[in-house]
Amino acid sequence: MRLTSLPPILALAVALPAVAQDAARDWDLHRNTRTDAIMAYTVYDNGLGIAVRCVDGGYEAFLSGLPAAGAGETRTLDVAFADEELGPQSWNVGVNDTIAVSSFPAPFARKLRQGGRLQIRVPDGAGPGRALRYDVTLPASPGSIDETLTACERPLVDPRDAGLDALPDNGLPENLVWARRPVVDYPSRTRYARGFAVTTCLVDPDGALRDCTIETEHPRDGGFGEETLQAVRRARVRDTGGLTDLPPVMVSFRVNFVIQGYETREDRERMRENRRKRREEREAEG
Repeated sequence: MRLTSLPPILALAVALPAVAQDAARDWDLHRNTRTDAIMAYTVYDNGLGIAVRCVDGGYEAFLSGLPAAGAGETRTLDVAFADEELGPQSWNVGVNDTIAVSSFPAPFARKLRQGGRLQIRVPDGAGPGRALRYDVTLPASPGSIDETLTACERPLVDPRDAGLDALPDNGLPENLVWARRPVVDYPSRTRYARGFAVTTCLVDPDGALRDCTIETEHPRDGGFGEETLQAVRRARVRDTGGLTDLPPVMVSFRVNFVIQGYETREDRERMRENRRKRREEREAEG
């Protein structure tokens, strides 16, 4: 599923003149009172555009001007701030496949607001086997990005971000596995045939999940985040080493929703893999 609700405001960022940014200035700010949206953005002369926005209570962060992603709902980008090493991140593909949409927009925005060096590596972006790399200096944003976060009631500083950075690709810290993964119901009142939600939670000592946050969901009015939070109440993780009193670490996971008959090949493969994992979890429970 491509993110079809994004193009109107994305077009604004893409259409702006591409100019080299002065690292001393704040990000540009755009407000749209009709859609209740506020967006902070910056555009570079290499074609890369970066924007974060709050729209109708939902928070989003996206990159524009990338090489086309082609088929698929997600793409992998290697990202690094300051002197970090490049690390892989999974991004959602917009309806225009030169646009990548963050699964963790608020944590990404909180890093952007600090300014400084940002590196983005696009695997195969310069052709098969040839990566394309962007290396830019971000303007610090003491005002504009903060306004977007505040508009969506997202904190300007969140200690949970450090836990998110430490998570492996599967979203579970070392030695933790699902004892009972979230099993969701399809929203009964939604008009959409597909959707997704990305969630972070803290772990209770008994493996239950608490303090869960919907980092992003699409479509925003589809009810997918609400259904995910309902499913979290029944979910559990366990320690493979037998630890029974778990530390309050962070976990993250993505839930994909699709109505029967609208599945893609990727959906069917994912469903088969999820069924296999659930069988293994039931067997592990005994």
